[in-house]
Amino acid sequence: MAPQAATTRDAPELGAQVDMTGTRRFPLWLFTVWILTRALLLLFVFRVFVFPGPDVTTDVSVIYHGWYETLSAGTFPHDDVTWQYPPAAALAILSPALLPFLDYAQAFYVLALLADLAVLCLLRYAGGRPGRTVRGAWLWTAGVALLGPTVYARYDVMVTAVAVAALLAGAGRPRLMGALTAFGALLKVWPVLLLAGAASRRAWYSAAATAGGLALLFGLTAPGSFAFLTAQRDRGTEVESMGSLVFHVARHFGWKGQVLLNYGSVEFLGPYVDWVSTVALALTVTAFGWLLLWRVRVRRLPPHALADAAFVAVLLFTVTSRVISPQYLVWLVGLAAVCLCRRGSRMTLPAGLVLAACLATVLEFPVCFANVVASDRLGIALLLARNGLLLLATVTAARQLWRDTVSGPPPTLPPRTARAEESLAPS
Repeated sequence: MAPQAATTRDAPELGAQVDMTGTRRFPLWLFTVWILTRALLLLFVFRVFVFPGPDVTTDVSVIYHGWYETLSAGTFPHDDVTWQYPPAAALAILSPALLPFLDYAQAFYVLALLADLAVLCLLRYAGGRPGRTVRGAWLWTAGVALLGPTVYARYDVMVTAVAVAALLAGAGRPRLMGALTAFGALLKVWPVLLLAGAASRRAWYSAAATAGGLALLFGLTAPGSFAFLTAQRDRGTEVESMGSLVFHVARHFGWKGQVLLNYGSVEFLGPYVDWVSTVALALTVTAFGWLLLWRVRVRRLPPHALADAAFVAVLLFTVTSRVISPQYLVWLVGLAAVCLCRRGSRMTLPAGLVLAACLATVLEFPVCFANVVASDRLGIALLLARNGLLLLATVTAARQLWRDTVSGPPPTLPPRTARAEESLAPS
């Protein structure tokens, strides 16, 4: 009986060891689903199968490739109105040179796949630590699959990989987070919003130093590095944006504007468009004001608030923008996935709404984009669904962040989870 009692007494410890081993093992189902869905995306971008709607790969094969030729000559395409990106974007456009045995488009798709895989591995690693969960890795796998081949035909997945790495580093390595955030911002601006919830001054100092150093380097060595700052000044209202719904409906009541390809996207141009664009800008300023108010009023910043605040900030600036391109959803899925890696995050519902918006997005672009451009009932319905989901996600996420960090009582966590959260708190 004594040996049997000893075995029973040791069972919990043995079980704990088995559980820890299981958290470090890459889940077979997750990896299988990722491989199957990504193989399908590659088949679409390589044109083995034809995805419904306009060809999303022309951005890579025509526009990116054209920029590649200009950048390879040592200058930025500042005379091209479609170049609207910070200087580090040149690194993403030039990156297919790393795979010289493939043609430009093929190499770009392979690198986009590798960036996608990097995000998955980061989320899985983070999700296997104490107090964490693999929900984020599953959300990323599902969200990218729902968005379709557009993900691999834009460089946003590469930017998102940098942003995810920055947020996951933020808990214990604020200097690394700051450096990665600055690099991401010089790739496509929006990652600067990752600092919204950064409590450590070291993250801010590191971001400022990195951004300043890289900006100086680009400014001295590459003509036209910062021409993007004025490139979007004369843009209209893009047909997929929140404000575009005004003109989609107005076209049925005699509005005399046009839908034209302008600054690299399909936009509304005509009477009152500048008014709607001004309102969008005012709403963006209001969103920035809300974020400032939140930072002033914040009473506590639990570890999960870093990712939650970044998610809310990017949601706010997405829904108030004059442009909501399909690839913007890649950013939101990546940030939502980081939020869901922590058990204490309050972003489960907003993340689910963003996931639903991914499905609505692939339906409005590219599948039914002709309906959107024509402002017919189906096109308007799809835009209402997608933009409504994003707006609901924004309001819900902002409300949850405020309650979690400003107005509500501190969350009560089980002792083991609380200890794990404390061990991962920002330094």
